[in-house]
Amino acid sequence: MRAPRVAVRPPVRQQPPPLPGGTVPKHPTDIMNIEALLSPEEIAVRDRVAEFVDRRVRPNIGQWFEDAVLPLELIPEMAELGLFGMHLEGYGCAGRTATEYGIAMQEMEAGDSGLRTVVSVQGSLAMSSIHKHGSEEQKNEWLPKMAQGEAIGFFGLTEPTAGSDPASMVTRARLEGDEWVIDGAKRWIGLASVAQLGVVWAKVSNEDVAAADTAGALGLEIKDGKDGETVRGFIVPTDTEGFTATPITQKLSMRASLQCDLTFEGMRLPLNAILPKNPGLRAPFMCLSEARYGIAWGAMGAARDSIEQAIAYSSERLQFGKPLSAYQLTQKKLTDMTAGLQTGQLLALQLGRAKDAGTLTPAMISLAKLNNCRTAIEICREARTILGGNGITGDYSPLRHANNLESVRTYEGTDEVHTLIVGQTLTGEAAFRG
Repeated sequence: MRAPRVAVRPPVRQQPPPLPGGTVPKHPTDIMNIEALLSPEEIAVRDRVAEFVDRRVRPNIGQWFEDAVLPLELIPEMAELGLFGMHLEGYGCAGRTATEYGIAMQEMEAGDSGLRTVVSVQGSLAMSSIHKHGSEEQKNEWLPKMAQGEAIGFFGLTEPTAGSDPASMVTRARLEGDEWVIDGAKRWIGLASVAQLGVVWAKVSNEDVAAADTAGALGLEIKDGKDGETVRGFIVPTDTEGFTATPITQKLSMRASLQCDLTFEGMRLPLNAILPKNPGLRAPFMCLSEARYGIAWGAMGAARDSIEQAIAYSSERLQFGKPLSAYQLTQKKLTDMTAGLQTGQLLALQLGRAKDAGTLTPAMISLAKLNNCRTAIEICREARTILGGNGITGDYSPLRHANNLESVRTYEGTDEVHTLIVGQTLTGEAAFRG
């Protein structure tokens, strides 16, 4: 019989020395006192989500990760915290600032990337799709339920052969009478097997869109796309005949989360299932920008947790008669990791301030996602070395974080994609197909 697991050890937060004026940042890694740049409301959001993570996630995440279980019992509590659609206005959403949302994502990912992903898929992808591109009827029908956690959503863009190049998708929607018929497949779609609805992106002919608009008086925005077709979003209830979601198993990453393969076989939807606004790939890309924004914050949560775990462990672990933290090599590792962490946190905060001010650009998001994901994964791996052999067990968080970040670094745009987005901004040359 397998011995019961020990709960993941929470990092013992060393009390940092007071700064001039007597203020003390919450985290020992906050050497630059970034906390002083936050408003009382932002600090309250941080502390509220951190308390939830400390109470509900840290004691259980090791077992959830080992057993590859998404703890659905947390969904109502996440909704009660206002995390779903947190930065969206109206329709039962919390309407918090982008910076507050980012801070919340940092705290969620300090617990686990997979659980932060639940919030991102629900809010930044599925809910944002409807909020940005849907009709008033669609918004009123679905967004209040999703904000309350009564309906879970997915975002179906990536396909088995179309990841970084979504324009090559093969999923198609066609008009038959007064219905849409969708055939195709998607892969790596979060939450789909437990969702009540999703937004599926498919190619559809301009002719069919125009005919549907005429037949249903839908008020569709119509765009002449390449080869006579454009990409459109469709709201798909998961009990629709022809829809199948199959969880992907044997994952080495994101084990406390759900990703699925989807198939659509003659899936029939009513005319008003189509999202009326922003035809073309611009629509899903707008939602991906929301998710990428949250990732730039979230990755720093995983990094911070790993450093704090390493600080706590090295302070207690004695070798050659003194704690590991008293050795120069250990202090160098901790210092280098903290420098990377604080740089990434400042980058995320600037990103949040720009988003709240309405000055955010895609290149800013790409630079932050690129930098913070690769910095975070390096920090988590380095923190594991301070833990020695014990660091490969589920009793400690850094290697779990590093494994999860392999997914985070890949989804919502790989390093290569974001490098080319920034490169195009720097040079004016598009090199995606070069």
